[in-house]
Amino acid sequence: MTLTNKKQYLIYKLSDLMKDCTKIDTGLFSKYDVKRGLRNENGTGVLAGLTNIGDVVGYDKTPEGELIPIDGKLFFRGYEITDLVDAILREKRCGFEEVAYLLLSGRLPDKEELDSFKELICENMPLEHQTILHIIELEGNDIMNILARSVLEFYTFDENPDDISRENLMKQSIELISKFPTTIAYAYNMYRHKEMGRTLHLRHPKENASIAENFLYMLKGNSYTNLEVRTLDLMLILHSEHGGGNNSTFTVRVTSSAGTDTYSSIAAGIGSLKGPKHGGANIKVRTMLEELKENIRNWKDEKEIGDYIARILNKKACDGSGLVYGIGHAVYTKSDPRAVLLNKLAKELAQEKGRMDEFEFLQRVEKVAIETIYKVKGKGKTLCANVDFYSGFVYHMIGIPQEIFTPLFAMARIVGWCAHRNEELNFEGRRIVRPAYKCVTDPKPYIDLKER
Repeated sequence: MTLTNKKQYLIYKLSDLMKDCTKIDTGLFSKYDVKRGLRNENGTGVLAGLTNIGDVVGYDKTPEGELIPIDGKLFFRGYEITDLVDAILREKRCGFEEVAYLLLSGRLPDKEELDSFKELICENMPLEHQTILHIIELEGNDIMNILARSVLEFYTFDENPDDISRENLMKQSIELISKFPTTIAYAYNMYRHKEMGRTLHLRHPKENASIAENFLYMLKGNSYTNLEVRTLDLMLILHSEHGGGNNSTFTVRVTSSAGTDTYSSIAAGIGSLKGPKHGGANIKVRTMLEELKENIRNWKDEKEIGDYIARILNKKACDGSGLVYGIGHAVYTKSDPRAVLLNKLAKELAQEKGRMDEFEFLQRVEKVAIETIYKVKGKGKTLCANVDFYSGFVYHMIGIPQEIFTPLFAMARIVGWCAHRNEELNFEGRRIVRPAYKCVTDPKPYIDLKER
């Protein structure tokens, strides 16, 4: 047997053994009152910490513990997201920087403070020459991995990377928020150059432009509209923060509690967000909706839509998972406020792009999917469309390629990650996050090597 064949055989043998040694009787979780996924039996999250930053509300609770579905609410530092976004949309301006200031500082800025903050963001947006070369030289087509590696490289350019003083944490936060758009835009343009043979463009960010506008400029030059900028800005606001319990933010808080540096902690958050059950969900929705559009002849026929949704639920269509992506949420019940707000500009953008037929089709799919899930599986939980249901369609209308759907999520959520990291490292009496796992393997006597 050749060395290569020996290696392959050993890997096969070990993986076969892994199949057995990773089995755990699911009944033991109830026996020992273990909350799988840090979730209670009713689907709510196990309370693991306190925060001043964000609050996700999807239900009321009776004194007896019964959950009452309500229209969803999302709060940033006590301000309801609907109030923040409605003001920004009414004035037809960009507001992501204002929201970033709020999440980082705890209060809304006045005009002078906001102008200074925007100026600071623009000043920090250009990348170091070495980082640009690093991105250009990297092989691979996963922008999230390139983003994570670039964040770790930022450590080497920081004069005090391990300093966790408040001033240094805020400095690092602002620099990361500023540099994420440039890193993602450059990484995608490099990917497009290598994989598609397209001309390589590395555009220097504009002065005095919003993060949303600068990103679109660095990504595709001047070919964007004001409505596209405002819609992307809204997407960034809606994705910037979602409480301390979401998987990537919790990852950042857990790693921060160990005292590690900002760059290592944020890279860990990126790794979490990359997962298809978290930040990659909008790609799953986009793929599913494309299949629906291809296979449903009459987009206005709700029965035909319902029949195909039933096939998906019965694992006979889509990816065979039995999941209707974009429908349902861990916390929200009657509505996801982010999806409700996104619909306002999504419709306006669809009208601008001449794609109202697709927008109306998505609305029918949303309605029929929820009805069909109740019909097939029963109404165990009140369902709504989440923000991922419409986000892929919106990104596509803006002209953003699927390869950077999830990186855009990171470009927004870096604000929330930094706010939570700063809070984790600055409240009194902080402790390293250290939950327990109960071992359910019985003790075994040791057997000498020659007797095995």
